[in-house]
Amino acid sequence: MPRPDPSTNHAGRARAAVSTDHELHGIQDELVAKLEKLAVRSWFDLVLHLPLRYEDETRIVSLRDALLGQSVQVEANVIDAEIRYRPKRQLVVRVDDHGSELVLRFLNFYPSQVKQFSPGARVRLLGEIRPSMFGAEMVHPRYRLLREPEPLPEALTPVYSSTAGLAQHTLRALVKRALQSCDLRDTLSETLRAELRLGSFSEAVHYLHNPPPDANQQALQERVHPAWTRIKFDELLAQQLSMRISHQHRRRLGAPELPARGTLTRKLLDSLPFKLTRAQNRALAELRADLAQSHPMQRLLQGDVGSGKTIVAAAAALQAIENGWQAAVMAPTEILAEQNYAKFSGWLTPLGIEIAWLAGAQGKRTRAAALERIASGAAMVAVGTHALIQEAVEFHKLGLAIVDEQHRFGVRERLALRQKGSASKAEPHHLMMSATPIPRTLAMSYYADLDVSTIDELPPGRLPVATKLIAASRRDEVIARVRDACVAGGQAYWVCPLIEESETLQLKTALATHASIQASFPELSVGLVHGRLKIAEKAAVMSAFKSGQTQLLVATTVIEVGVDVPNATLMVIENAERMGLSQLHQLRGRVGRGRDASACILMYEPALSAAARARLKAIFETTDGFEIARQDLALRGPGELLGSRQSGVPMLRFADLATDSALIERARAVAERMLKLESKLARAHLERWLGSRHEYLKV
Repeated sequence: MPRPDPSTNHAGRARAAVSTDHELHGIQDELVAKLEKLAVRSWFDLVLHLPLRYEDETRIVSLRDALLGQSVQVEANVIDAEIRYRPKRQLVVRVDDHGSELVLRFLNFYPSQVKQFSPGARVRLLGEIRPSMFGAEMVHPRYRLLREPEPLPEALTPVYSSTAGLAQHTLRALVKRALQSCDLRDTLSETLRAELRLGSFSEAVHYLHNPPPDANQQALQERVHPAWTRIKFDELLAQQLSMRISHQHRRRLGAPELPARGTLTRKLLDSLPFKLTRAQNRALAELRADLAQSHPMQRLLQGDVGSGKTIVAAAAALQAIENGWQAAVMAPTEILAEQNYAKFSGWLTPLGIEIAWLAGAQGKRTRAAALERIASGAAMVAVGTHALIQEAVEFHKLGLAIVDEQHRFGVRERLALRQKGSASKAEPHHLMMSATPIPRTLAMSYYADLDVSTIDELPPGRLPVATKLIAASRRDEVIARVRDACVAGGQAYWVCPLIEESETLQLKTALATHASIQASFPELSVGLVHGRLKIAEKAAVMSAFKSGQTQLLVATTVIEVGVDVPNATLMVIENAERMGLSQLHQLRGRVGRGRDASACILMYEPALSAAARARLKAIFETTDGFEIARQDLALRGPGELLGSRQSGVPMLRFADLATDSALIERARAVAERMLKLESKLARAHLERWLGSRHEYLKV
């Protein structure tokens, strides 16, 4: 690294905070607005606005030695310039470098540029030389007119992500100013940096903004250079510190102690027609231990589709009930909430426990009665959708909040459910469930503030679902397969194409698909379910399908979770290439829930993108949800897997969960150490990277 680090002798001096210049003082409002589009809101954000790539303007190559297809910098004299109109208006300039000619072609230009390229003018050009019918040419090169010889820069030229009206030279000037004015002193002690073999923060950011001519550009581009390692480590460390502080904060809160008494739980387990698997028993033991503590449980219960998470959650709810406390179960969709209500009612009502149901479209009188039963404590379990967190809902004594498919809820929604227990002056325990298994690196980073229980085995007797990939051109064969399955006494799903751009288009597609399928199967009863149906209509459609009155259900992706019809043995998914890997796995999990062999047919349009091909290959090759989640993370990154969980908290910008798992491990260990031994530096590090935003993690 090219320059000495001014912080070397000060890194070990603990200080309350590192100045991050939180506002862009001293520049015009118009420029501030443009920077805002790049998420640059402070001078320190400019320090971390790292280059996308670099251009080498540190050397001049003669035209004779320049290689075709490579970006080079040359100097030449203008021979002539003219505006041509074939095939369309363009400025064509010919230049010469010691007998070697080059054509410059500008498809968009100003009249003043024609005058700039006067014969004899000396120009410095940067661009890719390509062969053309007129000889070697550059299309829209970057150029500078030379009035006199100009020295070459001493570093590679950074190219930054930008927005309309924000030129690269403006960004470079702003970054230079930020590097000069911001406090870049280290937040890692010299001892720690030596142990981790990391360079200083100041050296790293200076190097990345201004790498020397001999820098390894491939290492910079692939973000494996030591300077990038330091930046990625710092980012991961900030995340780990935030998560650990969040975890510590929750452990200081008071929660009801709910020891395992066993009476009701034993009655429930004895009444089941099946035995819990070892993984279910292990997860339940972890929940029981947490619920007995005087600080709130914050646990994620994850398991593959059909692994039996709901019965474990019901047993946990009974532990709260045995101690005189209520439980709430919130799901993101009415279908999933209704499924939970049916299961909890089937298991707990025979034990004398009243279950209340709350959803958005209930009648006024029915809703009022449910609210009264919840507020009085007569209903010990409340199951519902977002309706559970509305202002009118009051619990008598909420001891356990269960959130199903938690990644579909935002931070504030989950917080609102927990706050329903505040009347008892105790924080309720919190159990989150997810049928999308979380890859280890994601659990170590974005879920580091949670305790995780994993159900990693399926109940005995569950048959794997056969997955078939079929081109849409073979639709007639698929229709025949569906007819045969339904005529033989089975049931099937037909999932409509996903159209994310418009709910209206999605509805039209569902209606059109239903009409087409109904015409293809006049001998069958064909149902239709989609997100715009009223709650009563949706319930009627699902009831008819569950009872077998309807043989074929045309559906949008609202059936992704929460639908359990053991007699349904076949699923067809149209335009499967449009869907995410985890979503395909969730949909496939709606079949194979009974004793008969099941299949999932993925119909696709043959012109597949590389990403779509990779998704379909992965879903075809494995039914293991954990492996699918790992591949989904590699294909899509963490954003879509997390859903709205981290609302308000920045995603990782530099570190890659797929390739930087070793750095995550190191950052976890260092975060623990800093919070214990170097708390001032830990706070300084958080202030530098997150400012006040890490407070969001406490919810």
